[in-house]
Amino acid sequence: MTKKLLFPVASIVAMLAGGLLAEQAPPATPSSAPLAERIARTEPAKYRVSPRVHGGPGQLDYMGLFNATALDTNLYFLHRGIIQPKSGIGAHFHNQCEEMFVIFDGEAQFTIDGRTSVLKGPAGAPVRMGHSHAIYNHTDKPVQWMNINVSARKGVYDAFDLGDGRVDVALDPIPTFMTMRLDQALLRPAVAPMAAKGTVQYRRALAPSVFIGPWAYVDHLVLAPGSATAPQAHQEIGEFYYVMNGQGSVKVGSETAPIKSGDAVPIQLNQTKSFENTGTAPLELLVVGIVRDVARKFDVVQP
Repeated sequence: MTKKLLFPVASIVAMLAGGLLAEQAPPATPSSAPLAERIARTEPAKYRVSPRVHGGPGQLDYMGLFNATALDTNLYFLHRGIIQPKSGIGAHFHNQCEEMFVIFDGEAQFTIDGRTSVLKGPAGAPVRMGHSHAIYNHTDKPVQWMNINVSARKGVYDAFDLGDGRVDVALDPIPTFMTMRLDQALLRPAVAPMAAKGTVQYRRALAPSVFIGPWAYVDHLVLAPGSATAPQAHQEIGEFYYVMNGQGSVKVGSETAPIKSGDAVPIQLNQTKSFENTGTAPLELLVVGIVRDVARKFDVVQP
């Protein structure tokens, strides 16, 4: 009797862990709140321990930065935390959302559709709807990790676990799937209307064609000390900016607030925003754009 129950119980635990990964997010901050309150702050002291996520080995320590109410477009969640050594997220499908695991340091084994390769941070691997993915930290050091989920329909999440932790699997030396590199050596000088003053470097790390759903792009942006971006607004694209490194300030509409490494800034449709590096080191930003209408994505997203 005990042996017969063992697999169902383990499966239920894995599914619950996957559900917690989807549902754990902070309470909604009203868009009418002051800008400083709308900015999400990464606070390791608030990380929650989550074992066997989607049936994966070990545990994650993480927190939700944004939930499905953070943007008026279809961001479902933004999570930030660490993957402990010999830990990971088990293989699972999403059929109504697209997701991307990102690591900011170290290395990890990324799996898409049952094929696995090692990526060195900072890097990520997007997964389209209807495909499976997993991640495993095979090293003896924690890995700084982020998970971004964008749904096809506002507020709708799904997952189908495969019960595969992807441990001790065969590795492909060259990934057979799409990857994202956040390498500053690949950046190029930004031109008007993006740059306002100083030295601003930019690269579109993932283009709109990478994604099937409303996920529009991922950009990589670096501002030298004393540099700033020009004010910009998008009528059809909501965004968030995550501060990878450095410190500075962000202006949204008429409000200004300080930002630092680990902060995430939500930008709603039609909001004018600009960033300035007020520190002494480069201000490095990861930018995610999500369109309001997926049918018009290729019309409204600039190359």
